[in-house]
Amino acid sequence: MKSHTLRNPEEYGREKTISLASLEGSSDIEGLSDLGLLTQAGYLTIKAIKYIDTVYLDYPNQEVKRAMAQLYLEQLLNGRVAGQVGAEPIVRVLKEESPESVFHILNRLFLAVDYHRYPVKDEASLRAYIQMYFAGARLKPKIENYNAHGRSDLEVQASDRLWIFEFKVVRDEHAADEKLKEAIDQMRARHYGEQENYLELRKIVLVFSIKERQFVRWAQA
Repeated sequence: MKSHTLRNPEEYGREKTISLASLEGSSDIEGLSDLGLLTQAGYLTIKAIKYIDTVYLDYPNQEVKRAMAQLYLEQLLNGRVAGQVGAEPIVRVLKEESPESVFHILNRLFLAVDYHRYPVKDEASLRAYIQMYFAGARLKPKIENYNAHGRSDLEVQASDRLWIFEFKVVRDEHAADEKLKEAIDQMRARHYGEQENYLELRKIVLVFSIKERQFVRWAQA
C-alpha cells in the first residue's frame, strides 16, 4: 500500500468503480491501480457488474471498512494513529463532553496531518476526513442524511447522543462569523436530526479555515 498513492479522502465513502478489463488484465502488483490492488487483496469486493465492463466495488464488511479508515488516516498522519496525536478518545468525548471539546480534538487531528498530503481543499474533503476519523474509531457516521427539509452534512451516534454536524469552509477568516451564522440558521430551519428518537440531540456548527488549516469558529445550534 505504501507504494501506491491512496486517493483523496472522499474516495473512502464514495461509490467505487473499475473496468473489468483492468481488474482482470494485470497480474503484476506494480501495474495494478489502487482499486485493483484493494480488490485483489480482499479489502474491496465486487458488488455488481453493469454495462458489460463496469465493476462496482464496496467494502465486504464493517471490520474492513473500519480498517480502511484507519489506513487512510495513517497515510495522512505520516504513519501515526489518532491516539499518537492526541485525538484518540473521540468516542468518550462524544458520549460525555461538550461541543467545545469536539472542536478542540478535531483541531488536534488536523494539526497533525502531513502537509505534503494535506487533504482539505473544500467542504467535501473536510467532511470525508472527519468521516474516516469517526469510522476508524468504531463509530458509524452517516453522510448527507435526508429529512423532509434537506440533508445534514454528517451525523454520528455515540451512546444515547446523536450528533449533527454542519460544516462550512472559508478562504478568508474575515468571513467566518458570517458563515457561522449562515450554518446555524440553516441547521435550525431544516430541523436536522429531529426526525430521530434519541435521548439527547447535539447540533454543532464548525467553520474551517483553508488558510489556517483548522476550525476557527464553532457553535451549538
